[in-house]
Amino acid sequence: MAVVLYIEDDPFNRLLIRRILAAEGYEVLEAGNAEEALAVLAERVPDLILMDINMPEVDGFTLTKHIKGHPVWKHVPVVALTANVMKGDRERVLEAGCDGYIQKPVDVDALPRQIAAFLPPDTAG
Repeated sequence: MAVVLYIEDDPFNRLLIRRILAAEGYEVLEAGNAEEALAVLAERVPDLILMDINMPEVDGFTLTKHIKGHPVWKHVPVVALTANVMKGDRERVLEAGCDGYIQKPVDVDALPRQIAAFLPPDTAG
């Protein structure tokens, strides 16, 4: 079973994603901000990180760069899950180090398939 860390400041979004992914067999870890995310990462390295970009204090761009610069976490795929859908936003997300981009609002039917694409076949939900 794959472990997914979802970093998102909105508790309702975390609840929705947790329910979708848990129903597909994923173990979902959650963090409401960068500080919580780093605490979770210090305890456990997930198979995938879903990253909100628009968060207070430390945004997803900055946190992604930090994660990708860390020797233990740099191999973990980071996929932006964001409402930033204007022209150029996808490119900015990828330039920040994210391995993928999924726009909000999420397509609940497509999300598990989108996430599985970033995981080795033996770990997908």
